[in-house]
Amino acid sequence: MKLLKQFLRYFIFGITLFFLATTIVNNWRSITSIEFNKYLFLLIFISLILNSFAHIFSAWVWTWILTLFNCKLGGFSAVKIYLITNISKYIPGNIWHFVGRVKAIQNHGDSIALGTFPVVLEPLLMAIASLLITIFSVSLGILEVNFSPLIFSLLLFFILIILIVIHPKFINPVLKKLVINKGKVETNIKLNKYPFLPLIGELIFLLLRGSAFMALMMPFIDLNIILIPQVLTAFSFAWLIGLIVPGAPGGLGIFEAVAIASLDPAIFPRDKIIIVVALFRFSSIIAETFTAYLAWLLYSVIVNNE
Repeated sequence: MKLLKQFLRYFIFGITLFFLATTIVNNWRSITSIEFNKYLFLLIFISLILNSFAHIFSAWVWTWILTLFNCKLGGFSAVKIYLITNISKYIPGNIWHFVGRVKAIQNHGDSIALGTFPVVLEPLLMAIASLLITIFSVSLGILEVNFSPLIFSLLLFFILIILIVIHPKFINPVLKKLVINKGKVETNIKLNKYPFLPLIGELIFLLLRGSAFMALMMPFIDLNIILIPQVLTAFSFAWLIGLIVPGAPGGLGIFEAVAIASLDPAIFPRDKIIIVVALFRFSSIIAETFTAYLAWLLYSVIVNNE
């Protein structure tokens, strides 16, 4: 099974790279003719600001999740940990940002078991938020995907089940049983209330990231109000696939391939979308690095002044 998982991971990543490489080669002449001007650099800067704010906001949403579990880690310390560990997702394995957050919770006096659940719940809420956007948009015809009625119904059923399961009445007995099965009786591990506010926060996070993506699209494509929902939905769908499909750290390559494939080439030319997704990846990595450094710098200043 371990060898099979590794094979599937590299197979998916290889197929993705092949698709991206083929698309770039087929549109190379058009890509090299694109002119970088002041307007484009301005929108790159705006995208950086939106991406940076989105990551900071996501870190703050994580503190809400920690509060729901009564974790001792919270406030600006939690924001700092989240932002600094965020860049670890680009390390092969795509789990080290989660490991860093669990260890940080443990270092603040809570158990590994207690630290694991809020760390796992955060990406789960992100996935639910992006699924909700995708399903809603597919239902209205905003995004066209080759979903059969059966697959669409299964996805809708899956979302409903997850939304029910994360209710404290259902998840707390499960958490208690998981802890007891590991031989550790910890009565303090429980979800205090339904994570409705964090779920709304993850929806806002996706809309902020989608707006950063859309800002980079504006120099190349004449966007009107009608196209905005389609762009935001395609972004959320691509981001979701990059999150859940194994194969590359931080969804690298997966997100780009799905974003290119999801947007109608008749409206969004492939050569221009390739530039947009490349610029967005650049914007995302710079924003994550900048917010991690900013969090470390501000925290150091605060600690030194105390």
